[in-house]
Amino acid sequence: MKNLLGAVIGERYRTGRRTGKVVPVIFATLLALACAALPVEAGIRITAFGDSLTQGFGLPAEEGFVPQLENWLHANGADDVTVINAGVSGDTTAGGRARIDWALADEPDAIIVALGGNDILRGIDPGTVRENLDAILAAIDGRGIPALLAGLPAPANYGADYKEAFDAIFPDLAEEHDAILYPNFLAGIGERLDDGRARDMMQEDGIHPNAAGVEAMVEAIGPAVLDLVERARGVEVGEPVNSPPEG
Repeated sequence: MKNLLGAVIGERYRTGRRTGKVVPVIFATLLALACAALPVEAGIRITAFGDSLTQGFGLPAEEGFVPQLENWLHANGADDVTVINAGVSGDTTAGGRARIDWALADEPDAIIVALGGNDILRGIDPGTVRENLDAILAAIDGRGIPALLAGLPAPANYGADYKEAFDAIFPDLAEEHDAILYPNFLAGIGERLDDGRARDMMQEDGIHPNAAGVEAMVEAIGPAVLDLVERARGVEVGEPVNSPPEG
């Protein structure tokens, strides 16, 4: 490198003397070489691993959960964060278990796991759901990256036993795998049930949120994702954000 710099400077200097002109390219060359030697601080990459709620079903690309969450993070001090969309419409916890290694091969710095809604719709046994999510979180543990586990409460019409067993999955596994717990992925919309605004936040199918609904979800889960970002940076944080802020 020393010989290369000497050759560049010598040639440019001789050329400059012949022409009588200052040759700024010498300094530009030195600056470029110096900058190339400096370490580059990479940003934080978060994989959002879920189903259609994560994927952005029925919405323009820029209005889905992932881009809205990334924009929220940038506006709230985490402007070096990139959120990767690993949502698959219709996916269950079994489907997630089958593809978690593929998602982790991208080597994210952290991951949001938001699966279980389609398991509820299909009435899948809570024991099976627990086993699948446990395997997903174990795979994440094996990569040594922090996780946020977003749950969904089961409806009462499946019976008290089903609801109790299903709802217990998320806090149990979050504690077991030291994941940040966010109990209800749709909490931002659920807060609007009492005043009737929730209906205005859903698409016509009554299952998937519209852009306004996604915005409410992001505002609610955002602080928990900021905790996840801090964990990815290796910063100790306080108690996980286990419930959305009051509206």
